[in-house]
Amino acid sequence: MKSKTSYILLITVVTAILSGLLFPSCTGCSGDIHGGGTTDAIELRDTVYPLGFCTDSFDVISGSIRSGENFTKLLLRLGLDNQEAYNLVQATDSVFEVRKIRVGNTWNAYFNADSTEVRHVRYLVYNQDKVNMVVFHCIDSLYAYRVARPVKIVRSVADVTIKSSLWNDMVAAGVSPLMISELSEIYAWTVDFFGLQKGDRFRVLYDQRICEGEIIGISGIPYAVFERDGKQLQAVMFDQGDGGNVYWNEKGESMKKAFLKAPLKFTRISSGFSYHRKHPVHGDVRAHTGVDYAAPTGTPVMSIGDGTVISKGWGGGGGNTVKIRHNSVYTTAYLHLSRYAKNLKVGDRVRQGDVIGYVGMTGTATGPHLDFRVWKNGSPINPLTMESPSAEPIKEENLAALDSVRLKAASALDSLLTVKQ
Repeated sequence: MKSKTSYILLITVVTAILSGLLFPSCTGCSGDIHGGGTTDAIELRDTVYPLGFCTDSFDVISGSIRSGENFTKLLLRLGLDNQEAYNLVQATDSVFEVRKIRVGNTWNAYFNADSTEVRHVRYLVYNQDKVNMVVFHCIDSLYAYRVARPVKIVRSVADVTIKSSLWNDMVAAGVSPLMISELSEIYAWTVDFFGLQKGDRFRVLYDQRICEGEIIGISGIPYAVFERDGKQLQAVMFDQGDGGNVYWNEKGESMKKAFLKAPLKFTRISSGFSYHRKHPVHGDVRAHTGVDYAAPTGTPVMSIGDGTVISKGWGGGGGNTVKIRHNSVYTTAYLHLSRYAKNLKVGDRVRQGDVIGYVGMTGTATGPHLDFRVWKNGSPINPLTMESPSAEPIKEENLAALDSVRLKAASALDSLLTVKQ
């Protein structure tokens, strides 16, 4: 019995010693555990303390980078003299280029807490963003190192039905607005995000990045469903490993179409496609075989697809105009531009999303807008109703794997939505 008791006591003592070595408490420590940046110090910095030193051993003040303030001016504000500031910058330039500090970014300065010592900033922590920080040791041995706050990836779901706007309804449903940009990328070729209607619905299975309780980004959307009038548009993430498209519908067709849904970020559609429209300037009835997108002067105008610039110049009532041939079937034109993209010329090959000009009101126009036109096999068609041809479909040998991924993701979405309710 005595032997057993001695054994338990021995184990307890050893455990206590190891705990003190591996996970030392900040309470009562000297504050600086680096010893000038040795290998041991680096290991302690990475495994024990979030910042690499005992924060409770110092007085701390916080602030942000002021307009017109550089790193040296910040150091002077914190009490360093010119020579000390210069020495610190020189000693740490291989870790962080101090010219890249940004106005508004926050910092924390840690001073010696012992009032008997000369008050001097020992550590300066500069927050590059919500995750990444640079720690500067500002006295004696001068050095700097990078640290990062822990980030968790959390699988989440969203179920949002449009009532007023996608932004408002996302927020009301407790979903980060960051989701909007992600969805707009996935559905850019199939859903007009400026034309969402009441009753439209998004159901999304996604992974979000969370740092210290705050959502800082969306790290991926494995599966999403857009619903309108009883019809579903599914989007499944599946990487074939060829560096190309990663989103497909349930048939294996690429979510990336040959054309963008709209050539710009517009305020509203001020005039639609019609063969019998009363002209806003001349007053007579004439055909308007295009769509007018109202937008502020200078708004970038993009090519809706890959193609070749076949004309660039004055188009009479259409003002400054660019015309692009995309293939043997489709041609598009962009009218009333205030100016063209720099160095754009006839014969240039443009890619989908390339800026080819900027919104204006040149020619015959009552306000700034883009008159956008599409021809199919030489005949004008309504840009709002045209069916964009799909890009290359998924490889046939991957269809079964895609379907398996889709079914699992759909099941996970339904299960998590049920739990959430």
